[in-house]
Amino acid sequence: MKESDIVYYPDCRHFRGDIPCKPHKESGVHCDVCPHYDAVKGKILIIKLGAIGDVIRTTPLLTRIRKEYPDYAVWWLTYSPGILPQNEIDNILNLSSESILILSATEFSIVINLDKDLHACALTKNLSSKEKFGFTLSDGKPAPINANAEHKFLTGIFDDVNKNNTKSYLDEIFEICGWEFNGEEYLIDKSGDYKWQINSIGKKIIGLNTGCGSRWTTRLWKEEYWISLINLLQEKGYCPLLLGGEQEHEKNLRLSTVTKAIYLGNFPLQQFISLVDQCDIVITAVTMVLHIAIALKKKIILFNNIFNTNEFELYGRGVIIQPDKPCTCFFSPACKNTEYFCMDYLIPDKVMEMVEK
Repeated sequence: MKESDIVYYPDCRHFRGDIPCKPHKESGVHCDVCPHYDAVKGKILIIKLGAIGDVIRTTPLLTRIRKEYPDYAVWWLTYSPGILPQNEIDNILNLSSESILILSATEFSIVINLDKDLHACALTKNLSSKEKFGFTLSDGKPAPINANAEHKFLTGIFDDVNKNNTKSYLDEIFEICGWEFNGEEYLIDKSGDYKWQINSIGKKIIGLNTGCGSRWTTRLWKEEYWISLINLLQEKGYCPLLLGGEQEHEKNLRLSTVTKAIYLGNFPLQQFISLVDQCDIVITAVTMVLHIAIALKKKIILFNNIFNTNEFELYGRGVIIQPDKPCTCFFSPACKNTEYFCMDYLIPDKVMEMVEK
C-alpha cells in the first residue's frame, strides 16, 4: 500500500497520533477497514486533583457521564492517576507543565472542575470549552461558574452553612453537573495478583485503620483504645487486621506487639487496595481507607467527629459513630478545645457493639 493511499481517523477513540493504536498493534489493521472504529463527538475533562480519597469518591460521575455522553472521550486531570479506573477514562493526566500545555491546546466540549484550588480554577478559566461546570477564577479568587455550583461553593466557605447542609458530597457534585445522584457506585481497579497469607482461621477479618494523616489530628483515636478494641475483638472471635500507611507503621508495630493482632506492613497503593479487600468490616476515620473500602463494597464503621455526617454516602453498607461528647472543632485539623478531647468519648465498647450488629 502506498503512503498516499493510507487513511486515518483522528476522531477515533483508539487513535493516538504519537504511537500505533491498540487495535493496530494487536492485529495490524488499518483505519479504513478497522472493525474497532469508534468515533467520538467531543471531549469531556474532569479536574479533580485533590487527595486520593477525594478522587475516588468523585468516580461515580464517570458512570453518569458514560450514560449521558456515550460518544464522548473522557479525560481526567489529577495528582493521583494511579487510583483512577483505567478502563473507564480515555486519557488520565497527572498535573504537570506538560499536561497544562496539552490541555491548553485542546478544544473540549465540557470542562468540570470540582476543585477550588487557585491553580485548578485558573486553568479552568483559561481552557477552551463549549460548557464549563464547577469552579473558576474571578478577580484572583475561586468562584462558582454555574448556578448549580453555588451550594457547594457556600458550604466550603461558611462553617454554619456546612453544618446545616443535608446533601452528600455526591449529591453536590452531581448537582453541579445538572444531574441528580441515583446511587452510582465508586469505581476502582483491584488486582488479583497479590496473594495474602492471613491466618484468620476462618474468623471474620476486621480491618482497623489506625491513622488519619498527620494534618487532621482532631480525628485521632488514642492507642489504648485501639488496644482495648483489639482485645474485645479477639475475645469475641474476630481476627483484627491492622491497616495503615508509612505514617502509621510504627504505631501499628506497637499495637501488634502488645496485642498480637496481625500487621503485615505498609504497601504500594494497588497492593494496599488488595489488602483492604481481604476484610469483612473496615473500621476507620475519614481517610483514604474509607473511600477505598466504600469502593470495594465493604461493611464500614466510620468514626466521625469534625465533619457533617450528611457528607458521607455509605450505600447502606456502613454506620457512622460519633463521640458521646460533642466536638467543638468543626472542620478543624487541630483540636482547639482545652477542656476535653471529644474522641476520648468514643469508647471501644461502643465500637464493639457496632461490629456485632
